Amino acid sequence: MDISRIHTPVMLERTVELLAPAVSRPGAVLVDATLGMGGHTNAFLERFPELTVIGLDRDTDALGIARRRLADFGDRARFVHTVYDGIARAIRSEGFPEVDGILFDLGVSSLQLDRAERGFAYSKDAPLDMRMDSTRGRTAADVVAEASEDELRRIFLDYGEEKLAARYARAIVRARADAPITRSAQLVAIITEATPVAIQRQGHPAKRVFQALRIEVNEELSVLEAAMPAALGSLAVGGRIVVLAYQSLEDRIVKRVLQAASSSTAPAGLPMELPEHRPQFKLLVRGAELASEAEQAENPRAKPVRLRAAERVRRPA
Repeated sequence: MDISRIHTPVMLERTVELLAPAVSRPGAVLVDATLGMGGHTNAFLERFPELTVIGLDRDTDALGIARRRLADFGDRARFVHTVYDGIARAIRSEGFPEVDGILFDLGVSSLQLDRAERGFAYSKDAPLDMRMDSTRGRTAADVVAEASEDELRRIFLDYGEEKLAARYARAIVRARADAPITRSAQLVAIITEATPVAIQRQGHPAKRVFQALRIEVNEELSVLEAAMPAALGSLAVGGRIVVLAYQSLEDRIVKRVLQAASSSTAPAGLPMELPEHRPQFKLLVRGAELASEAEQAENPRAKPVRLRAAERVRRPA
């Protein structure tokens, strides 16, 4: 497998630029909280020869590939099999009290999308799995088989922002009464048949349903809700965090957490801001940055990305 041909890290140069002031320090430690196939980590280890990277991933296939790819870096590359809300435990397990940089590259990875048997892609027929960690947990087929019509509607509406959530939930419940829905092509056919022709012309009708099922199966939003505060709490003063989000639900969580961390906690009407009320973080980019037009043209997976970044400026007293 030629990793460089199938995996192009998104916004790599901008990510390096933002994290460099923190991770170029002697003895610096970076956490790649979504290691994947190690594209970002490989670049950081090459460019910063004194850097140690702790790579986290729930996907055992990705960890295996990353271990082989990064083997030449020796113990400068560390690997932890965990969901990224376990970031604080992972850092402690590697013997560090805090770290200098943290990178989150959220969403489904290139490996998961490109391997049809994982069931993430609505364009390829495969078992309805969608687990990022294929060693544990329920599959998308389990959700489709067991969730009530109301639960399916909620999943599609909350996690896919799907306007036809009720129609699709009803169609699935009706179809599963006749035969189990175990493959992606079955589900795509059910969704397509339930979609008005005019709406089908606006894009693939199964896109939001598959996104919603993936988020439900992997508990992505609740994991991110827990991971962001844990990550910020693990950063040293001067440490930096960069987050790449690919859909609005994730980006809203990241935006809210970073805005709160970079805001004063002084009560309204206080004549002066006391030191303990000063923000612990400062934002490094204004709003959310997008990939350049050139990168979007070269790497289609960069089109939806939203980048946010912050730096710790003080610890609480």
